[in-house]
Amino acid sequence: MPKPYQLGFTSQYAEIEAELPVRGALPSWLRGTLIRNGPGQFEVGRTPIPHWFDGLAQLHRFSLSEGRVRYSNRFIRSQSYERDNAAGKIHFRGFAVDPCRSLFQKAMALFSNEQGNNAVVNVTRLGEHYLAMTEFPLPMAFNPETLETLGVYGYDDQVKAQIATAHPHYDAQRGFGINMMTYIGLSSAYQLYAVTDKARRLIANLPVQQPAYVHSFAVTARTIVLAEFSLRLTSPLALAFGDQPFIRNFRYDAQRDSRFLVVDKDSGALLADIPTDPFFAFHHINAYEGDDEIILDISAYDDARLIDSLYVRELLEGNEYPPVGQFRRYSLPLSGGRAEYEVIGSETIELPRIHYGYNGLPYRYAYGASTQAGSGDFINQLVKVDVQARTAQVWREDGCYPGEAVFVPDPHGQAEDEGVLLAVVLDSRVGRSFLLVLNARDLSEMARAEVPQHIPFGFHGQFWSKPN
Repeated sequence: MPKPYQLGFTSQYAEIEAELPVRGALPSWLRGTLIRNGPGQFEVGRTPIPHWFDGLAQLHRFSLSEGRVRYSNRFIRSQSYERDNAAGKIHFRGFAVDPCRSLFQKAMALFSNEQGNNAVVNVTRLGEHYLAMTEFPLPMAFNPETLETLGVYGYDDQVKAQIATAHPHYDAQRGFGINMMTYIGLSSAYQLYAVTDKARRLIANLPVQQPAYVHSFAVTARTIVLAEFSLRLTSPLALAFGDQPFIRNFRYDAQRDSRFLVVDKDSGALLADIPTDPFFAFHHINAYEGDDEIILDISAYDDARLIDSLYVRELLEGNEYPPVGQFRRYSLPLSGGRAEYEVIGSETIELPRIHYGYNGLPYRYAYGASTQAGSGDFINQLVKVDVQARTAQVWREDGCYPGEAVFVPDPHGQAEDEGVLLAVVLDSRVGRSFLLVLNARDLSEMARAEVPQHIPFGFHGQFWSKPN
């Protein structure tokens, strides 16, 4: 029996531009552009793309101004997109797909970063450059007005690695971005670096024998916090020469501690290496410094089985729905000892966002996608978590499946939650998607802009404001 959310994992080949009908009213101050990233194509020729994370990347643009919304979408013309569609077959290694290649081709793909550039995870801005990102360090530049692909964005440095995160941070006080890559080789290492436009500068090089799979990290006012989960690379040689897709070279070891590595932003010194019980996560929520400790909030899982539940066939035909993470608060003792956690609230949370002005600082509110308890469904609600009161508010509507909720602060607001949430929602009842605008204070609906077609389930996006 088809799942009601099946359309979210169905390709959208139509690239359109349209002014959207708006129901309700947008705030007068809401002026700018939301650009979202995610898969738009789930098959190449007659071959299904097996995992959600490997769908061919498509950008979606919502321009909001004077109460009106314009929408456009466009595929990223990467090597993967162009070559795969021209030949009708998959050519490049992805997250959970790896075409048949010779040993030489496998090694060259890993160590020369020939990964196909399918930048499907997130978008960011570096100076005047807009970039689409994935977990291989080959961001794709694009035009933020037309969504035209401009090609691979090259850095003017010699920093080399094979794995990257698509969740960089920006340090406004220091004036640079911060990101993390993993170098895989006979001597592997985590590389934390600062970036300003074309130049990357290493902050710290942390040697590691068996690198963990790292999707994101956290920062505080003066530190970078890297969570080493118990999902570890079995062998660099297996990754280079084996016949398994990228993620299949990692194994979850329930007997091996996870760890938190705390690094000073300025000196690059490793301040603490703190063990904790085994767990897994994709997304950090926030972190900040306390008295001789760091408080770290994260969307956490007991193990890494979530990855297997996100294969498209499992999502559409399986009997179980993917779990959604616990809102865990870890206390990281900087003077020694193990990290412990407590669960914040009763609602699950994924794709978490906050008011970014509070990133790395004490804060009160987090927003995310969630599943209604007991519903036996895919992600079907949005949540606002009050981390001080340990309470949550929810938005949900029958037949609707929301994605990430991006918080946009009211430029005239004073409170942390004065602003709106922007989320793309699939309405399975009519087979189309809409942009939902919620008041972030109480999750009441302010407006929705209806797209004339469905938008496949995506991952992450950013809003860039225009001056009022």
